[in-house]
Amino acid sequence: MVVLTVLDLRKNNFTGSLPPLCAHNTSLSTIFINGNRFEGPVHVSLLNCNGLQVLDVGNNAINDTFPAWLGILQELQVLILKSNKFHGPITTCQTKFCFPKLRIFDLSCNDFNGSLPVKVFGRFKAMIKLDDEDTREIKYMESTLYLLFVRSYEDSVSLVIKGQDIELQRISTIMTTIDLSSNHFEGVIPKALKDLRSLWLLNLSHNNLIGHIPMELGQLNTLEALDLSWNRLTGKIP
Repeated sequence: MVVLTVLDLRKNNFTGSLPPLCAHNTSLSTIFINGNRFEGPVHVSLLNCNGLQVLDVGNNAINDTFPAWLGILQELQVLILKSNKFHGPITTCQTKFCFPKLRIFDLSCNDFNGSLPVKVFGRFKAMIKLDDEDTREIKYMESTLYLLFVRSYEDSVSLVIKGQDIELQRISTIMTTIDLSSNHFEGVIPKALKDLRSLWLLNLSHNNLIGHIPMELGQLNTLEALDLSWNRLTGKIP
């Protein structure tokens, strides 16, 4: 039996509205449509794919508000909406467990506004939990392809890491990133970010943030890249 689990349509010239990819096939775990010319909103049929782990719709012309309802997908680990026409504030979903396994959250280069979404960050359980260093093991995400024989498909994404656009051929299960750069976020940097103890990369650059850098960010012991450039921050560097 053939079961479609991976759909990779990256870097083509597809146009029109996003199709209802999970309307009839609910087995998809990985969807890549990055680098096309899709328009319109994100289709709610994605909720039918209960096992969806990776959703990358970056670099299109999608015009929508933040699809908070995607938080219902309990297996979602990678959400990339970068370089589209998303707009408005970042809202949280109305369920008890919202984005519980999310580890890569990239909303860069859109038109999001409002304050940084503290309530949304508080739902990122996978970023809050930090395993003991002795027990942490580097693993990589992969999807299983059921053909005439079983093969594995290693998921890959493109992220801006330390100022460089880097193609990650494999996604480490301990890599946790938040990129909200190049939007219109306002207000202060929330102290609650300190709770995301497993965070590896945080990019808040090119926004309208004000105030000082919270001393509490020093508690992010696994953080390797912090980009706060091109804001309106003041005060002393803690």
